[in-house]
Amino acid sequence: MIRAIVWTGPMTARQSWGKGGTHGKRTSELRSYDPGMWLKAVAERLHFEGRRHAYSALRATLHAMRDRLAPEDAVHLGAQFPMVIRGLYFEGWRLAGKPTDEHSIDEFCERIARELPPQFGMDAKTVATGVFDVIFKELDPGAVAKVIDQLPVPLRSLWPQGARRD
Repeated sequence: MIRAIVWTGPMTARQSWGKGGTHGKRTSELRSYDPGMWLKAVAERLHFEGRRHAYSALRATLHAMRDRLAPEDAVHLGAQFPMVIRGLYFEGWRLAGKPTDEHSIDEFCERIARELPPQFGMDAKTVATGVFDVIFKELDPGAVAKVIDQLPVPLRSLWPQGARRD
């Protein structure tokens, strides 16, 4: 039997493709795919009034983390992000010289601070811990733990205690 497929416009949340029109995913799983939610979560965690600062904090921290990881690990982590956040994560990435060799918290935070706008108003360590907290809450805990395991021991302390396996 051949069925005709007729375009009737975008599907609504009530239409089918799995339970509740969510393509078989639970609502809590889909929440992580909304880039606006990521910016809102960073803004709330770091007490920013707007999303402009949240964007800067997320971008600077993602780039520092991406560059600190071996390229293969960076790609695996990037695959976990929603499409728009993934684009932000990979923006301007160059494989040469990766991973970078920041081993101390101060070196890593200096890297973040260089990418933040001038007179940002928040220290890079606070930015990193806030963004890492959001990443831990939104991504698969096992994937996050694998990333943390690849970092030098001092940098692991920037992540929430519940995310670390040490």
